[in-house]
Parts: sequence; C-alpha cells; structure tokens
Amino acid sequence: MQIIHVSSFPVSPKSKNLHAISTKLSNGFVRNGHSVINFSDRDVARAYGFGYRRWGRKRANYILREICALHKPQLLLLGHADVIYAETIAEIRNDQPDIRIVQWNVDPLFEPDNIRRIESKLDVVDVTLISTAGDLLRRFKRPGGIVGFMPNPVDFSIERGNVHECEDPPFDLFYPCGNPAKPLRHVFGVDWNMNDFITTLSDLCPKLNACLPGIKGAPHLVGALYQAALEQSAIGLNISRRQDFPFYSSDRMAHLAGNGLAVCMEYGSGFEHLFSGREVLFSSTLQELADQINELRAYPRLRQEIAAAGRDRYFRLFNERKVAHYIEEITFDRLDRSAYEWPTTPE
Repeated sequence: MQIIHVSSFPVSPKSKNLHAISTKLSNGFVRNGHSVINFSDRDVARAYGFGYRRWGRKRANYILREICALHKPQLLLLGHADVIYAETIAEIRNDQPDIRIVQWNVDPLFEPDNIRRIESKLDVVDVTLISTAGDLLRRFKRPGGIVGFMPNPVDFSIERGNVHECEDPPFDLFYPCGNPAKPLRHVFGVDWNMNDFITTLSDLCPKLNACLPGIKGAPHLVGALYQAALEQSAIGLNISRRQDFPFYSSDRMAHLAGNGLAVCMEYGSGFEHLFSGREVLFSSTLQELADQINELRAYPRLRQEIAAAGRDRYFRLFNERKVAHYIEEITFDRLDRSAYEWPTTPE
C-alpha cells in the first residue's frame, strides 16, 4: 500500500522531536511492508514562506495535492497537520475518490483549541483517532465516519535505552515538564504548580537526585540530550495535566517505559487496567508516590524488575508495528477487536 503521511517530522532545526509519534508510525507502516512518503507540512510551508509558516501555507497545500496526484496513495494519514486546509483534503478526495483519509491526534481533549483543530477536519476524513478513549469520543462521530482511540506508540529504534539493566544510574528520578506553572496540573486532587510539587516530593524523598528539565528554570532538553537523560535515570514520573480523561497520557509514558525506567503515575487514567503494579507503579496520594520512590531507591533490584516488566509490557501492547496495523485495520474496516487489549472505538 502507498501511504502519504502528513505531520511534523524532525527534518529541520525547527523540528527537534527525535521521539516524534509521526516517525514511529511511519516506521511501523514501513516495517509492515508498506511504502510511506513523509510530508512535513510545517517545514514545507516555512521553506516556501521565507521561514514563516503562514506565508508558505498556501504553497504547502498546493504541493501536497500535487504529490497525491503523482503517487496516488491508498491512504492519506494526517497527524496534527494544521497547515493543511480541510478544503485541500476535499480536493484530494475529489481527485482520488477511492482514497482513505485518517487524522490522528495525541493532544488532550481538555484543550478547547485542540478540539477545534480535530473538528475542523471531521467532515473530510474517514477516520479520526485520538489518544483518549471512551464516551468523550462520541462528540467527534459524524455520519459515515469512524472515531476511536489510538495509543502512544513505542519503537525500539527510537526508545533505545536499557536503563532497567543498570543497577546504579546517575539520576534517581526523571521528570520533564514543558510549563510547570501555566496552567496548573491537577494531581492527587490538588491544583499544583509543578515547581512546588517537586519541592514537596523532594522533602518526602531525602537526597533525591533528580533530572528535572523545565522545573525551576532548568533548561528543557531536546534531541540527543533528552534521550541521554532518559538513559541515565532510574525512575520516570509520568504526570499529565489531568488524570480523569480515559487512557490519556502524553507520549512521555512511551519514552519512560520504552527506555527501561520504572514508571510512576497516578491512579485514574485507566492504565491501571492494562498494567499491573509489578509493571507500573500507581499511587493515590503524594505520600504514597514518595513511599514508592523511596522503596525503589532502596532496592535497585526491585526497581529493575518492575522497569523491565513494564518495558516489556509496553512494547507488547503499543509497539509501532502493532499500532500501525491497528490504524490500517480500522481504516479499511477489518478491525479485529480481540487482537487489542486497549479500547478501540466507543461501544
């Protein structure tokens, strides 16, 4: 099958995400035997807009339509392809009536702007896949359209770390935070500035040696520096802005589990139904989280066992080939629900 995948790919200095979900999905489709053309819509727009995305947006849309006409893909995959107009997608379908068109989205549904972006293309795509599950997806259902859950994939060629094999890595804890204060994060029933959260957690975990990009003014890490920090950290803290949206997590969870960190996170997201307490550590209070971290620090072999089990489970559940195959099945009406442990489409 020929696929054109439109998303943000790390092909320029502006695209710094070496762990991009777009890359993992394209890898999965290629490894499943398909031909994939990656179209980095933002970079194409910048290239034709003298460095400004909005100046080159019209040209990027024209080029995408021309590429589709040239290669005649069976599947057009759109991942946060905000540069591309809905009108362009409609024109591509008019050019190729048999094409199937999918949009995927891994941003939270508690962001109104993200809902707007998803809804802007609902009338021109066949399938919408979102990294949140359950009844919240029903608002995106349109006549003839499919809406479903898509997990954050993991990829052995990208999540290359094996820190679960290391008994004494340099850092006890790793927690990267894009913006610790705006907005506040709702954790354990409290709205937290994450600078304060980490201070309180550190008080409960004496002499905690943590790598905390973005916290208290620490520089953010990208690219190889981010991967290196993952590979040097024993425990990974997976805290999203909210835990009450079913099966939502940032893709940080894939980075942590995939590189062999022992993952700690709050109860309530639904992942406790997919992972046991011997694979991922779940907590209900800040004190419980601190107790778990202190135990893992005191017993490195226990931490390694939990991290290894969590890594193995995450790769079995959400590897790039399986997620790509799932997208193919749901798009071409061949979905075998029994093959997937995660929620698929709303019942």
